[in-house]
Amino acid sequence: MLRAEARVDLNRIRDNVTTLRAGTSAEVMAVVKADGYGHGILPSARAALAGGAAWLGTATFEEALTLRAAGIDTPVLAWLWTVAEYDGLRDAVAAAVDISVNSIRQLRLVGAAARETGTTARVQLKADTGLSRNGAYDAVWADLVREAGETEGVEATGVWSHLACADEPGHPSVERQITRYREALAHAEAAGLPVRWRHLGNSAAALTLPQTHFDLVRAGIGIYGLSPVDGDHGLVPAMTLRATLANVKRVRAGEGVSYGHTYTTDRETTLALVPLGYGDGVPRHASNTAPVAVNGRQFRISGRVCMDQFVVDVGDLDVGDDDEAVLFGPGTDGEPRAHDWAEALDTIHYEIVTRIGARVPRTYVELA
Repeated sequence: MLRAEARVDLNRIRDNVTTLRAGTSAEVMAVVKADGYGHGILPSARAALAGGAAWLGTATFEEALTLRAAGIDTPVLAWLWTVAEYDGLRDAVAAAVDISVNSIRQLRLVGAAARETGTTARVQLKADTGLSRNGAYDAVWADLVREAGETEGVEATGVWSHLACADEPGHPSVERQITRYREALAHAEAAGLPVRWRHLGNSAAALTLPQTHFDLVRAGIGIYGLSPVDGDHGLVPAMTLRATLANVKRVRAGEGVSYGHTYTTDRETTLALVPLGYGDGVPRHASNTAPVAVNGRQFRISGRVCMDQFVVDVGDLDVGDDDEAVLFGPGTDGEPRAHDWAEALDTIHYEIVTRIGARVPRTYVELA
């Protein structure tokens, strides 16, 4: 094994997409932004397509163009861009990437890129239905719809929005947003826009809110096997983060461990050194908190997480420096899960897997 690795089982990504598809009559967009939530954008995209995804979703133009450069010609939506990114916009239009549009100014820039490239630009209009983040709000929506129908070289292929609280079943904002989305959609259809793709639901909605599915559901964290709502819903985590121990030693009772001596041994014990730290994306606030498995038994990090390493007090466990520590995985062998890390750190498992840095090699279980 390598010093450390994030091992990604592509079969699980494929199978998770298949599971999500089985729960809806809509098509599935597999979201592969942020390097596939840390799993690797290209391997994740190919595995998702093997599982039946009809679309791929990215935040940025760079991500979408990475897919195109790799020969992936599946429909792609890119949704987060600024008016300063005209070169990227032009390249994305030329590469037949669907562009999310939130404002009149953005729409006019897309029209200019279409004319400059001699290409019909595909846009999806985003309505702000209550997340108050991206998207056109209230009166701007009517103007955006009207101009989208009038702009030469621009084809409106979709109308979409995003839910704020889909991972909180019963939250009153969900029904409000569904109502607002239907109103925005009705306005676009009444204006004569030939809307083909209507989408509102994310992974949580794909699992629990069938009324949000429309033509397409955008599955992000779910395709990597991490459920955004209680229960696993048949999803299996794809990533296992592990490392070979860098040092093992017996120490006396009363020894301070790591910077600041925030942990002190209370007996003669064995300390195991794990060669991963915040320089690799292991949160520093996992210090004295997060679970780690060594030789099949779970312990907690002992002392502060350093830039490149942390220590685990493993007591009298029989362990050597050729053994491994597993920070998280699917949990099938008794190891912690990313969900367990998220609970320990009061965050979400999205952050745990996505923040693992480029210094940690990704190794892949190839599609069977």
